[in-house]
Amino acid sequence: MLITSAKRLTISFCVSGMKKEQQHKLEIHPWGLLEREFQADDYPLNATLFSLGNGFIGLRGTFEEGFEPEPFSDGCYLNGVYASEPIRYGEAAYGYARNNQRMLTVPDGKGIQIWIDGERFSLAEGELLEYERHLDMASATLTRSLTWRSPLGKTLRLKTQRQVCLTEKHLVLIHVEVTTLDFDGEIRLLTGLDGNLDQAEHSDDPRLASPINQEDIQWLDKVADGDYLALPLSVRSSGYEIRCAAIHRLQTSAGHTVTNLRHENRVTTEYRCNAQRDKPLCLTKYLAYFAEQRAEPIEAGPLRQYLELSANKSFAEYAKTQRIEMDKFWQESDIQVFGNDSLQQGIRFNLFHLFQSLGRDGRTNIAAKGLSGDGYDGHYFWDTEIYVLPFFLYTQPNMARHLLEYRHSILDAARARARELAISKGALFPWRTIGGEECSAYYPAGTAQFHINADIAYAVRHYSRVTGDTEFLREKGAELVIEGARLWMEIGHFNPRRNHQFCINEVTGPDEYTALVDNNFYTNLMARVHLEYAAELYQWLQSFDPEACLALAQRIQLGPQEPMLWAKAAKAMYLPYDQSQGIHPQDDGFLDKPVWDFEQTPANHYPLLLHYHPLVIYRHQVCKQADVVLGLLLESSEFSIEQKRRDFDFYEPLTTHDSTLSACIHSIIASEVGYPEKALDYFQQVARMDLDNHHNNTQHGIHTACMGGTWMCMVQGFAGMRLHGTELHFAPFVPEDMEGYRFRLQFRGRTLEVDINCSNASYTLITGEPINLHHVHEPVFLAVGKTQTFEIAPPVEVTP
Repeated sequence: MLITSAKRLTISFCVSGMKKEQQHKLEIHPWGLLEREFQADDYPLNATLFSLGNGFIGLRGTFEEGFEPEPFSDGCYLNGVYASEPIRYGEAAYGYARNNQRMLTVPDGKGIQIWIDGERFSLAEGELLEYERHLDMASATLTRSLTWRSPLGKTLRLKTQRQVCLTEKHLVLIHVEVTTLDFDGEIRLLTGLDGNLDQAEHSDDPRLASPINQEDIQWLDKVADGDYLALPLSVRSSGYEIRCAAIHRLQTSAGHTVTNLRHENRVTTEYRCNAQRDKPLCLTKYLAYFAEQRAEPIEAGPLRQYLELSANKSFAEYAKTQRIEMDKFWQESDIQVFGNDSLQQGIRFNLFHLFQSLGRDGRTNIAAKGLSGDGYDGHYFWDTEIYVLPFFLYTQPNMARHLLEYRHSILDAARARARELAISKGALFPWRTIGGEECSAYYPAGTAQFHINADIAYAVRHYSRVTGDTEFLREKGAELVIEGARLWMEIGHFNPRRNHQFCINEVTGPDEYTALVDNNFYTNLMARVHLEYAAELYQWLQSFDPEACLALAQRIQLGPQEPMLWAKAAKAMYLPYDQSQGIHPQDDGFLDKPVWDFEQTPANHYPLLLHYHPLVIYRHQVCKQADVVLGLLLESSEFSIEQKRRDFDFYEPLTTHDSTLSACIHSIIASEVGYPEKALDYFQQVARMDLDNHHNNTQHGIHTACMGGTWMCMVQGFAGMRLHGTELHFAPFVPEDMEGYRFRLQFRGRTLEVDINCSNASYTLITGEPINLHHVHEPVFLAVGKTQTFEIAPPVEVTP
């Protein structure tokens, strides 16, 4: 895609109480990222931003030839493939998580070194005459074009193209074109598979990855046979066998030779070509990754056959297929923003990365850093159900189902974890995991976040209401919800000191700056939702499929009185409320703590978790992220606008937004309670969180939850969408920095288009059966192909 009308833009934003000026180093364009000048200092950051993936393979956007000053920037990852290692505690206790699962950096297959008459091409030396790197989000293609003069004065032109194939789960394609401009001579292309897995550097930052234990890796073979390379390995601790292989196709009119090289953990094919000036050499590399947990080795023959067959198609042919796949995605999932290319770029960048990070097989999920980096060790969190799933649910509902199927696939591990915590029935889902085992070594901000059970149940309910998929509920959803609900009856109790209201003690809510508290508002609220839904779902299953209900009850040994107890506990659930201030305390003790001294906190002491002991933070009124405010969004119909505004006004000044999960929720509630300027300010942070590296850690990977929050801000914030039962309600406005926006939703087999400008809101049913919805308080009926348009007033700022 041709980049036109690009521009640079400087904006202001606020993170953790700090006001900064941000210079966009990549040019602004609504459909791509463009680096016009090589930014050596930003090489690790851009390795994240320019990464590609397909839900299984993730490839960081480093150069094919590498860049010597930044050896730790490379990375290739396979979703769900991990190594396991014991967690070492100085002082352990019963029930602590035993093992950490770390997403592996697998052998890097993108490496292609270029030598011209004995000089190695590298941007770390020589003279760069022209340079452009472009990530085209319309086609999911990364292209680099440059002209370079060697230290000895020889000039070449290089063009590289890269795709991680969206229609072939196991395939990556790299196309390299080298042209000498002022000399005839020898060109050597060294293309290989590199198993020297660079270890993460040790850090006390809990958000970063832990190093790989090299002794856990067993190299099974080293194959170098002409155009074909293979480097299989196994992971002792997790039982994974990984097959990495490549096949090459060289196009040149000049004579050439082929030589194979084998090193300790690396195999290489070397092409020596007699290059002539202005006549390009073209090399296409077809790279494949397979991984399975199995007792028997994967056969090598089928892998080579797969690549031979793949190489029958050119890079250009695959590019056409890739573009078709992306066109389909954008048609269903795009959010168009009018009048602001900066926000448009940010929104599309975020949606693009969500799409290429999501596991699609029901056995994998989406990591906190996607497939762009190994931060958080590649773990899956509650982020999926609360922040990421809504985007896929309303645009790609089959992918949303896969996310929930993953949770069902680890249900047995969740049951085992519950037993470790003396919970005799049901399941406790892990706070962070890959394969299902709890991997959080710090239980106050890990295992104690029991709300993850309710988050999963909430997602099942949300999925059911939006899709009407009764098959999933019968086969997997009901079991997920019911097994998760049983936990609440064992960790909570009817408290006689609170008039027998149902209380839940020693938990941690979403705000990780407050831990191990009694009656966290969010946890209790979501537990109430969970228990109500579990009782309702059990009754539905009894009526819808009595045999399936009986089979489930027998399989999990469900007592006949349990559903009635769930309903009783839900009805009696205690939700903290302070009458004097008219707000919901975050927990029983939150209002008894002193407020954190924000004025005396140095700007460089954010995030607080890297500068203060947890006990210092825990004893203060300070929030890392939305907690009560998040509950107001998820159970929106339970609270009046006035109540939401009082809670928002109380908690916003106490919140540092040290988590990237925070700003999006504050933007949505600010939109709803009459603070459109704040809503826009928060949204500007969210939309460009990674592009502008607001939290200064994007070099370790993107922030997928925040990216999901971008969609939520637009649809649930500015468009005011809420789901009441099974009916959509909208209350839209256009913030100052936009002229309008447009998006589509999938809802119960229908496609609905919503088009908002500064004067009007239009709703069009594109496909499907007629639909009833609401615009503000007005009912709307739409038949297919019909549009209804309503006048909207500009937003009015409410004075706090």
